[in-house]
Amino acid sequence: MHPARLFNASCIALVTTSMTFAIRAGMLDQWKTEFGLSYEQVGLIASMAFYGFPAATVLGGLILDSIGMRRMLQIAFFTHLAGLLLTIFAGGFWTLLISTFLVGFANGSVEAACNPMVASLYPDRKTTMLNRFHVWFPGGIVIGAVIGFLMGQMGLDWRLQCAIILLPALAYGWMFYGQAFPRTERVESGVSASEMFNAVFANPLFYFMAACMVLTANTELSTGQWIDSLLKSTGVQPLLVLAFINGVMALGRFYAGPVVHRLNPTGMLLGSSIFAAIGLYLLSHAQGLGIWGAALVFAVGVCYFWPTMLGFVAEYIPKSGALGLSLLGGVGMMATGIFQPIIGRWYDQNLAAATAKGFTEQQASLAAGQSTLSNVSILPLILILGFGILYFYMRNRK
Repeated sequence: MHPARLFNASCIALVTTSMTFAIRAGMLDQWKTEFGLSYEQVGLIASMAFYGFPAATVLGGLILDSIGMRRMLQIAFFTHLAGLLLTIFAGGFWTLLISTFLVGFANGSVEAACNPMVASLYPDRKTTMLNRFHVWFPGGIVIGAVIGFLMGQMGLDWRLQCAIILLPALAYGWMFYGQAFPRTERVESGVSASEMFNAVFANPLFYFMAACMVLTANTELSTGQWIDSLLKSTGVQPLLVLAFINGVMALGRFYAGPVVHRLNPTGMLLGSSIFAAIGLYLLSHAQGLGIWGAALVFAVGVCYFWPTMLGFVAEYIPKSGALGLSLLGGVGMMATGIFQPIIGRWYDQNLAAATAKGFTEQQASLAAGQSTLSNVSILPLILILGFGILYFYMRNRK
């Protein structure tokens, strides 16, 4: 077994998943125009990626111990190929819906296999290494956003942008081929399946973290998925702002070790929710150069959310095993999928309200984007309360 190769291949697989997210963010308006869709319909298409993801993670959490990481990653590879090719040759709403679900299923399969793999490879540094692994989600978004922006500036078709994602998909398939994989942590430690199920389904702390994951995932992912539409009239290039946000996130996750040591996971989550709330508030009021400052604050806020949520469960509910990690990620993505058409509806309604007031097209687009961001900013405000309670609970429990 070659741990370094497995870890690096996992990172490239995560780059593939995040590039699908970033490049799709730049396609939503193009799909609306080319296929004559409403923003709500575009939101439904986008939501399929977030439904496919939990379908794979829940399934993976249940069967990973039985089929092993190798087969789960084979599923990820072939569904990535199928979903990307179907997207490239899509002819309208329904083919985009199906292909986006397949891509989401592939993304979830990557997480279902790779999160337990990283925890198994580095049992003494779970939160630190999960943060380092998840560097490559924002890292891949930076790559995808920059590629999408440059190809858009060159006037290249969105289908070509989608085809670029095939390159890292083929790379991780080759790197995993023929490798020996570790057993999951639950199997290695001798924890029974019934103990794993009890650690998940009979544990109030897990339910609390799952509820918080609904809010952390939407704060980060829904904002990023809609950033092109929400910021297109603010005087900046939205995809470059997305690249900037995720560049900050990648840097923060790479150096997560000292932060974890100083604050512990609960302190990181509480601090993150405060910064995220402030960042969204600023984004909902900023224009021009001010967007970059607001984006920086927002990036600091959402930087540690996803990997630290996983790290918290891996450290404090270790018997939950691969099922706990997969279900937590699945809950976050499922909730984000449900939220996509809601954001699209908010944007449609806010746009109609601004147009009714006599705003120009650009003014209406700006007002609609800012109003929608204000709606989303409620989520991290709730998290401040939730993670504040968690912080004092965990401190007293120790």
